[in-house]
Amino acid sequence: MKVRFFADQCVPNEIVWALRAHGHEVLLLRDHLPICSPDSIVIAKAQELGCILLSLNGDFADIVRYPPNRYAGIVAIQLHNHPEIISDVMAFLASFLEVQSELEFFCGKLFIVEVHRIRIRPY
Repeated sequence: MKVRFFADQCVPNEIVWALRAHGHEVLLLRDHLPICSPDSIVIAKAQELGCILLSLNGDFADIVRYPPNRYAGIVAIQLHNHPEIISDVMAFLASFLEVQSELEFFCGKLFIVEVHRIRIRPY
C-alpha cells in the first residue's frame, strides 16, 4: 500500500523522487501554497489534504509546538547538513515503508528519520 505525503518546501527533489519510485504519492507544497507559508499553514494544509507531513524543518520535530497526536503524521528527515546521505536515508525509509504503509500507523506520531534509525514519538 502506498503512503500519501505532503512535502514541505525544504524537501529535496531527490527525496520526492525516491518516495515516488517506491510507489508513494508525494504532493508538493509549491503546488498548493506559497513556498514562504508559515509552518502552521503548511501543517494545516497537510491535514486538509489527508497527508503525512514530510519535512527537513526541525521545527516540526518539536512535540511541544506540534504535538503529534493532533496530526495525521509527521516525518522529519534528519540530514544534519549532509545531503550526501540522502540515498542512504531514503533506502532505510523505503524499507521501513514496505513494512509500515498504513496511514493509521502514522496517525498521531512523529517519525524522526536518520541514516540507521527511525525514532517514533507518539505524543
